Amino acid sequence: MQQHQQQYYLFLATLIMIRVALPTTASAIPRSISTSPGETISKNHEEEVKRVWRKADAVCFDVDSTVCQDEGIDELAAYLGVGEAVANVTRTAMNGNARFRDALAARLQVMKPNHEQLEQFVNISKPKLTVGIRELVSRLHARGTHVYLVSGGFRRLILPVAELLGIEKSRIYANEILFDKFGKYHGFDTSELTSDSGSKETGKPAVIALLKKMYNYKTVVMVGDGATDVEASPPADAFIGFGGNVIREGVKARAKWYVTDFDVLRKDLDHDESDIDDE
Repeated sequence: MQQHQQQYYLFLATLIMIRVALPTTASAIPRSISTSPGETISKNHEEEVKRVWRKADAVCFDVDSTVCQDEGIDELAAYLGVGEAVANVTRTAMNGNARFRDALAARLQVMKPNHEQLEQFVNISKPKLTVGIRELVSRLHARGTHVYLVSGGFRRLILPVAELLGIEKSRIYANEILFDKFGKYHGFDTSELTSDSGSKETGKPAVIALLKKMYNYKTVVMVGDGATDVEASPPADAFIGFGGNVIREGVKARAKWYVTDFDVLRKDLDHDESDIDDE
């Protein structure tokens, strides 16, 4: 009896060893390093965005907290001595889910910069470019990729940024502050696409749709840190979230590819095209 039991246990052990040595159909399927299904899907989404990034005809960058380390409107408000007041208006507007145009109007109403003040601010302040953006834009230009600055900020503050990066003035889409004949603040141009958001007919989605229509771009990528950047895709073929200056969890959660260093984007462009085709 004891001999039969030993033979039985030896048989079971042999079966277990065979099962361990030979993978099942499920375990034989290549997967990502993570065993989490959610993380596997996320990796696939990231690769999808990378493919689009590497073949982009045009790339649109947000400016505040993306291309630049700071927020232009906040810096201008501080210069005018109403930084805290504008910050309070911004918080109130955000808490009340105000539309972008109303929030912009409310902040400008507190600031009321005249033409002379705006020019003085531009002349004494130097753009605080995010580390790595010069090299990334230069790499994109070398590849023949068109680079745009698309912002809910003010064109006059963005012009020096474009100059530093070698981006043509015509490739800036931003808001315009208006002045009367005496140089006093007289509102802002509501005909600018960037003067509002919240639908595909306004804001960054409308800008990208216009670019595609005007220049027949097949592939456009939007890079930015905020909610108005996320909503640009579609019509942008891909959105890349950027958290090098500030991380917004809502944006991070919605981005298929999220980076905190522009060098990551630049180095990814160095992938050999034949490798991309094989993926």
